[in-house]
This record gives sequence, C-alpha cells and structure tokens, in this order.
Amino acid sequence: MQSKPVLQLSDVKLMAAAAEAEALKNNWAVSIAIVDDGGHLLWQQRLDGAPAISAHIAPAKANTAALGRRESKVYEDVINGGRYSFLSAPAIEGMLEGGVPIMKDGQCLGAVGVSGVKSSEDAQIARAGIAAIGL
Repeated sequence: MQSKPVLQLSDVKLMAAAAEAEALKNNWAVSIAIVDDGGHLLWQQRLDGAPAISAHIAPAKANTAALGRRESKVYEDVINGGRYSFLSAPAIEGMLEGGVPIMKDGQCLGAVGVSGVKSSEDAQIARAGIAAIGL
C-alpha cells in the first residue's frame, strides 16, 4: 500500500491567505476555492466586489484541476483548438483557465480555483496560494 501527503487545514488557510493577499495587492475582486484531490470543497471565499457568478466558477475550476491533475487551462485549450466534443466530458464544468492543481512528488493533493478577473490573473492568484506551502 502506498501513502501520500494530504492537505491539512493549516495548509488550506495558508494558501487562502496568500491567494487573497495576491488578489488584494492587485486590486482584484475574486472568489477563491480550494478542493482536495477528489474535488471536494475545503475552502471558499468571495472577496468584496467579486461577481456573484465567480462563487460558482472558482470551485468548478478547482474541481476540474484536481480531478484532471492538470491546470484547467488545458481543457480550455483543447476546446479552443476545435475539439468541441470535449464539452460533453462527464463531471467537468470548469474548463477555463484559473484552476491549478496542488502537486507534490507526483501526487495531486487538490487544487486552487479562482474566478473574477482575466483568466491568466485568476491562475496567477491560484499559483500564489500554492506557493505559500512551498509547492
């Protein structure tokens, strides 16, 4: 039997605080979601001024990144490249840039999803959160 690291609440709080700090530093109103490796929500926050829809999109991006073990942008690129049939993939809704998996030693521990500004900026915020735990 193998063992793997898992996210603890202290890790989640560090990532959330760092992601929030990155968003506030840039004056970006976003929603931030953190999920475990199964896509289950561990944390969600909606900063003041963030669009209501962002509270739905951020966890969807995180879920997609965790289940796929890759950035959600990969799926966006596949669809934009003309493979529209991928839109029918089951249980995947957040196929937009802004979901980043949390990887350690080749294992996916979960993901951070952000929504509310440009997709590349959403991803920047997610990466800042993950960097807070040294990954």
